[in-house]
Amino acid sequence: MPTAPEAGLTSLREVIDGPLHEIARRLSRFLAERWPHTALVIFTRECTGRPRKVAGATEMINKVTIAELEALKATVDPGQPLGTTASIAGAPRTVWVVRDAADLLLVLIPRTAARRFPEPALLSAIFGLVATSIRQQVAQASPDYLAESRAASSERERTIAELAAAHEAALVAILTPLRSTGLDDNRARLAAADSASAALLDLRTAQKSDQALSEEAPRAAFTRLRKDIGPMLRHHDANIEFVAPSGTGRPLPGEVAHAARAMTRTAVLAFTAQTTLARLRIAWTSDHASLLVDVRDQGTGDVDLTTLRRQLQGRARTLGATVDLDAAPGWGSRVTISLPLDPPADPSGESRLTTLNRREHEVLALLAQGMRNKAIAAELGITESTVKFHVTGVLQKLGVTSRGEAAALALTAGIGTPASS
Repeated sequence: MPTAPEAGLTSLREVIDGPLHEIARRLSRFLAERWPHTALVIFTRECTGRPRKVAGATEMINKVTIAELEALKATVDPGQPLGTTASIAGAPRTVWVVRDAADLLLVLIPRTAARRFPEPALLSAIFGLVATSIRQQVAQASPDYLAESRAASSERERTIAELAAAHEAALVAILTPLRSTGLDDNRARLAAADSASAALLDLRTAQKSDQALSEEAPRAAFTRLRKDIGPMLRHHDANIEFVAPSGTGRPLPGEVAHAARAMTRTAVLAFTAQTTLARLRIAWTSDHASLLVDVRDQGTGDVDLTTLRRQLQGRARTLGATVDLDAAPGWGSRVTISLPLDPPADPSGESRLTTLNRREHEVLALLAQGMRNKAIAAELGITESTVKFHVTGVLQKLGVTSRGEAAALALTAGIGTPASS
């Protein structure tokens, strides 16, 4: 962390101004000088795809479990940083812990176990700003966050299913012979069977617990929406009607629930901005395949549909959703959004685009406009050799071999077009 206040603030801005899935690495670099550590973990249930954001020694961070983080969080009061010894990554370790007022947790594993926790109040203040940035990005459900979260959720679901199947098969294979009446030493057999049964139960419980992090029941998600937008409608003269989804729909992936709330809020804000509004109806309908958001009003019908469509389109494109807008002067307006619950096909390579950092996005956008390296360097104020370095990184991350293929992917995803550049 730089010592000059101006440099420190500039560096902190770089921490919070970038892709959410890389924020742990950026924060780790920022803190490394004043709080030397071998590993850093940010834990937040707000991020449904990746509740753990990690940086540091791979052999350590890969062992950190959600159960350990939950147990550690329970020992720390919000706003009261703590230096302690706790079980983390499967072993007792010295840790520096900060719990934000909104329940986000920061865990640092110092390089030297006996090192005193330096300036805990300052670390708490810094993490407060980082936590605020994380909450805002999640609440806004930006396209970058949604794409990253959806990719993470899909990968975790696949991994959980594979591990659960493998472990369950192994435990069942143990239980079958142990339960056989043809085996000797009945006492040992029963003890082993009880142990294996308990392990099997723990496995299934852990699977359900981890899956719960990435899903929301439709009714619960709608209740959160109603609570979120309630204050902005409280003093409105219009008759407000909320229609919740039935309790029988399929659980919503976390990123779909976040997007649905954000898009509903956007539509409601546009409708309530009209000079006259007699009635507003906000309804969600969910089934096994999709979530339908329906917002309609009885008003002047003078909603700016062009602006509203632009506000909704980024999230819709990321999740493969469809958006229909309609307004009739003197009668009212309607927004209908259909959000698929399963990840859309990705012919555009948008999931690969989320792996690019901010500078690589800028280079790709200019590359898609047909600029050569020299022109890109002049546009971004960097050297031509630096541009070549970024272009190489872009091609590797996108899995393509030419600038033309990269440009095609970018243009398909809406990067590099006049509206996005």
